[in-house]
Amino acid sequence: MSKVRILWADDEIDHLKPQIMFLEKKDYEVVAVTNGHDAIDLYRDEKFDMVLLDESMPGLTGLETLREIKSINNLTPVVMITKNEEEDLMEDAIGAQIADYLIKPVKPQQILLTLKKFLDNKRLVSEKTNSAYQQEFNQLFAKIQMGLDYEEWKDVYKKIVFWELELEKTEGNEMQEVLNMQKNEANNEFVRYLMRNYTDWIQERKTGPTFSHQLFDDMIFPSLTDKATNVLVVIDNLRYDQWKIIEPIIAEYFEPEKEEMFYSILPTATQYARNAIFAGLLPSEIAQRMPNYWLNDHDEGGKNMYEEELLTDQLSRKRKDLRASYTKVVNHNAGRNLVDNIMNMHDYDLNVIVYNFVDMLSHARTEMEVLKELASDENAYRSITRSWFEHSPLFEALKKLADKPVNLMITTDHGTMRVQYPVKVIGDRNTTTNLRYKHGKNLNYNSKDVYEIRKPKEAGLPAPHVSSAYIFSKNTDFFVYPNNYNHYVKYYKDTFQHGGISLEEVIIPFVKLKSK
Repeated sequence: MSKVRILWADDEIDHLKPQIMFLEKKDYEVVAVTNGHDAIDLYRDEKFDMVLLDESMPGLTGLETLREIKSINNLTPVVMITKNEEEDLMEDAIGAQIADYLIKPVKPQQILLTLKKFLDNKRLVSEKTNSAYQQEFNQLFAKIQMGLDYEEWKDVYKKIVFWELELEKTEGNEMQEVLNMQKNEANNEFVRYLMRNYTDWIQERKTGPTFSHQLFDDMIFPSLTDKATNVLVVIDNLRYDQWKIIEPIIAEYFEPEKEEMFYSILPTATQYARNAIFAGLLPSEIAQRMPNYWLNDHDEGGKNMYEEELLTDQLSRKRKDLRASYTKVVNHNAGRNLVDNIMNMHDYDLNVIVYNFVDMLSHARTEMEVLKELASDENAYRSITRSWFEHSPLFEALKKLADKPVNLMITTDHGTMRVQYPVKVIGDRNTTTNLRYKHGKNLNYNSKDVYEIRKPKEAGLPAPHVSSAYIFSKNTDFFVYPNNYNHYVKYYKDTFQHGGISLEEVIIPFVKLKSK
């Protein structure tokens, strides 16, 4: 491994020989010059890992030298060394993108710590993070195996996401591979747990988690206040890890107050889960009470066209005297309209914003080869989500709102799973096309590969036909018909889908924030 090379420019470089010798004993290579012109010439011709600049050199000052160096290559960290502690000077240096500054006289140990902070930081973080995960690995493994309740599963999933985000910052992928195996094992156990309990929870024969149709009663209504503007943002298809990626961005304007989790109903699909949220009812209840607002999978037309009507009915049914607004964003023009009209929301008791971008991204990734390349794995998928949110009309609108007291709630309807393993299913022409769940009259499948519900009403699901049944894929599986099997396996493998059972699809965030 080649030595770390440091360019040090100081007109009193002879007085710094003890510091230079100290660094050389630590196996750093130091190239010393006495003025800014020489520093710029060397920097232009040679490669350096860090630059140390004296602020008050004759001729070209440290700040002037800094600007020239940054114009050549802006990536190398530059540390300013100065006798002058004036605030204006420090602001100029920081504004010119110095990595750090040190006050003379500098001790060798100070310089060493600065070098380690900027040059060895990633290696040190990697070592510490990998070591910390190794210590927690056995604890997580034991928890997964011991039989958890629905609250403990939330905590385990949060920890898995925490380590996933921490380990992706590290060098090497050994621990990431270990975590992936642990997450897969956790998902297998979670699927078995959900299958054992789901219909009992839905029929309320036993106490269970908050589900989609209970979200308003359990989390949203108790979070409303008359001291600020209440805004509920439902970002379609937003997983917990994606929330953690955009959280630091929004935290610049809104202070997080409470982070909770709830469970999406099955299927973990927009038509079922989001309609259940706004209606405060299970899909079977919506279909029975308000048949005009419910379309089955094979019916023509949009399946989430009546969310505002379902919300109005829920508020009326539960005697909530709230003046509510509803805004749905499905394209960029609608996003711009949201920005233009966002301040009108201060006139309402409850404002609901449904934003469809993440769902469009997951479906577009399946259809577009470019997005398949851009979102090739979980890390890339999160990165695209972060980039979208940072530059989205939604974020722009929320920033405008933040100037006044706002009670902001952010949630979703379900998550998504990157699918890996095909499962063969045979069905008639009325069978649903979703890759993570199917329902129909004549489904043919291996019952060991799926979670099957032969009595839909026990799971709160409508039954378009007497013999209708639902099946759900588990963990990273996805359904494929035998016709042209290999083509569709290759086409859909490694794409992000939803509708089935996994930690990522079922356990989803509800976050409460307030404007700063």
